[in-house]
Amino acid sequence: MESANVLQLPASTKTIGKLQLGKNQVLIPEMNRSSAHLFAAALRAFAVDAQVLATGQGLELGKKYTSGKECYPCLVTLGDLLHFVEEERRRLGAAFRADRYVFFMPEAEGPCRFGMYNKYQRMVLDSFSDLQGLKISALSNTDNYSPEGLIDPQKVQPFKKAACLAMVVADVLDRLTWRVRPYEKATGLTDALAEQGLYRLMEVVERTGEGNPFDPVVGELEKILAAGHAIIDPAISPKPLIGMVGEIFLRMHRRSNQDLIRLLERHGAEVVNASMAEWLNYVSYDGLRQAKRKLRLGLRLLRPRQVKESIREMFGFGIHLLFQERTQQAVFKRARRRLDIAGDHRISDLERILKKSGDFSFDIPTEASLSIPGIIHCARNGYNGVVNVYPFTCMPGTTTSAVVRPIMHELGFPFLDTPYDDSIQPNRETAIRTFMYQARQHLQRHGRQT
Repeated sequence: MESANVLQLPASTKTIGKLQLGKNQVLIPEMNRSSAHLFAAALRAFAVDAQVLATGQGLELGKKYTSGKECYPCLVTLGDLLHFVEEERRRLGAAFRADRYVFFMPEAEGPCRFGMYNKYQRMVLDSFSDLQGLKISALSNTDNYSPEGLIDPQKVQPFKKAACLAMVVADVLDRLTWRVRPYEKATGLTDALAEQGLYRLMEVVERTGEGNPFDPVVGELEKILAAGHAIIDPAISPKPLIGMVGEIFLRMHRRSNQDLIRLLERHGAEVVNASMAEWLNYVSYDGLRQAKRKLRLGLRLLRPRQVKESIREMFGFGIHLLFQERTQQAVFKRARRRLDIAGDHRISDLERILKKSGDFSFDIPTEASLSIPGIIHCARNGYNGVVNVYPFTCMPGTTTSAVVRPIMHELGFPFLDTPYDDSIQPNRETAIRTFMYQARQHLQRHGRQT
C-alpha cells in the first residue's frame, strides 16, 4: 500500500463531515468492545449496515502513514481502517469500490487532538487514488453528538434512545466483568459469560431497538448479571479497589493500554474504570454550561438574537442530559438488584468536587475536568488506589498528573500514571507491582468501599 505525500493533500468536504449513512457499509472503530458492538447493533436496528472493525491488527499500517507526532488513538484507528481496506481489496479484487463504505469517526472541539483525527485520516485516504470515495461520517460534541443528518429524520429520536441505552448497558456489562473476574470460582468463567452476554444483548438491541427496547434489553441484562453473581466465590477475601480514569480511548481500548485492567487483576486488584456514559453526560453538561454563559453575555450586551439562541441551546443540551442521566439511573437501579457493581456519578458532582477543592475548573473543557475530580472522589470514598491512563504527550493526561500528584501525596493515597504509545515500557511491571503493594497497605490501614 503506497501513497503520495498525505500532508500536501486537502481534505474533501464532500467525503467528510456529518454525512448520510444511507445503504453504505458503516465501519465503526473499536474503542471499547462492548460499547462499539452494542452501538453497531443499535444502528442495525435502524437498517444501517454497521460493523465493528477488527482492532490492533493494522498497527504497522497506522505507524507507516503517521509521523509519530499524532495522538496514539489516531494511529490505532487509522491502522484499523487501512487493515480493513487491505483485506477487502484482497477479498473482492477488481470488484472493490471504496464508495460503498463509510468510516464512522466522531470528533470534538477544544484543545485535544481528537478533533483532528478524521481530518488527517481523510488526507491519508485521499492520497490513494482508489480510496478517495471512502467517506468519513462524523458526529461532533458541538451539537451533543446528534445523529441528525446521518439517518432518516423520522428515526432520529428513537435512535437516540436506543443508542443511549446501548451505551449504558455496555457500561454495566463491563462492570460485571470487573466485579466478578477477581473472585470467579474458575478461571475464564467471567470472560465467557461476558462474551456470551454481549452477543445476547446485541441480538435484543438489534431486534427491539426501533421500538421500545428498554424492558427487553434490561431484562436480558438482569439474567446475565444474575449468572455473574452465581460464579463469585464467596471464600475469596475483598481485594484492593482500584479506580481508573484518563483519556477515554486509552483507558477503554484493551490493546492500546496493553490489557492494563487484567494486569492489575493479576497482581491482586479489583478495578473500576470510568464509564462511557461519563463522557456522553459530560458533553451534554458542558454544552449546557456554555449555553448558560452565552445567555448571560447576551443579556448583558442586550443581544436578543443571542439570548434566543442560547435558550434554545440550553433546552436542547438540558433535555439530553436529563434523559441520559435518567436512563443511566434506571438501568443501574435494576442492575444493582442482581449484582453489587459500582455505581456511577453525576457530572455535577464532579464539578462540585473541583469547586470545593479549587484545584481545577470546568471552565477548561478537557478530560482533565473529569479525571481530576474522579481521582479525588476515589481517594475520599473507599478506594485503595487510582490509575491515570493517557496517550504519551497527551495534554489533558499530563495536566491531570501535575495537578493530582501533590494532592495524592498529601493524602497518602496510591496513585499511578500510565502513559502509552505502541512501545512496552521496561519498568511497567515493576511500577505496577510497587503500586499494588501500596494499595494492599492502604487496604489494611483503611479498608475499602463495600
